[in-house]
Amino acid sequence: MTIWEAVAVCAAGVGAGAINTVVGSGTLLTFPVLLAVGLPSVTANVSNALGLVPGSVSGAIGYRRELRGQRRRVLVLSAVAFVGALVGAVLLVALPSSAFDKIVPALIGIALLLVAVQPWLARVAERRREKHGTTARPNGGVMLSTGMLFSSAYGGYFGAAQGIIYLALMGLFLDEPLQRINAVKNVLGALVNATAAVFFLFVADFDWTAVLLIAVSSAVGGQFGALVGRRLPPTALRVIVVTVGVAAIIQQLLR
Repeated sequence: MTIWEAVAVCAAGVGAGAINTVVGSGTLLTFPVLLAVGLPSVTANVSNALGLVPGSVSGAIGYRRELRGQRRRVLVLSAVAFVGALVGAVLLVALPSSAFDKIVPALIGIALLLVAVQPWLARVAERRREKHGTTARPNGGVMLSTGMLFSSAYGGYFGAAQGIIYLALMGLFLDEPLQRINAVKNVLGALVNATAAVFFLFVADFDWTAVLLIAVSSAVGGQFGALVGRRLPPTALRVIVVTVGVAAIIQQLLR
């Protein structure tokens, strides 16, 4: 790797760490850059997964204030995310990427639609709860756990726009402000990346230069993302989610 290639990887890592903390989809920055510097696709994917772990942890630490009072929720969803991530990592090794890649744009599109209409859906759900005299389940119930299981499997496999899917699902099933949901998303994203990366350590080849560069730069980006993201109003954060998601769909369709 030349010095300029290393600079490009670092720049992508900073951007990915920030984007993962605010929205998710940082992989859409780092993965193409790793391919551009000559890494094989599977090596690029697993190196990216391991390298982004410090950035995800950094972002979660930056959002620690918004995590207060959500310990049980985080533990429940973390257990689900761990199982899903492990399944996804196994699928990456066992299945050809072409089959799964074909449904990635559709998954991202559905997630974006859910994010866009989430305020309306939340109002509908609240009216139904008032009508029937019930309250929102603190951990989202079976529907959220099922959705998080599948989205975590997707994250263990590739991970582009995983954060968007998390935000969409939790926004639909949890009665919480978007920033508090985003804090939980950061913890789960770190867990999924770490789970997949540990699995890949035993079954795949890494480019350790790329891992180190992304690890350091994404940790810096994660702090920057937390500094900016937690100050964004819900509407602005939602616009960023949709914008990044549309870019993700376009990139996937052009691959």
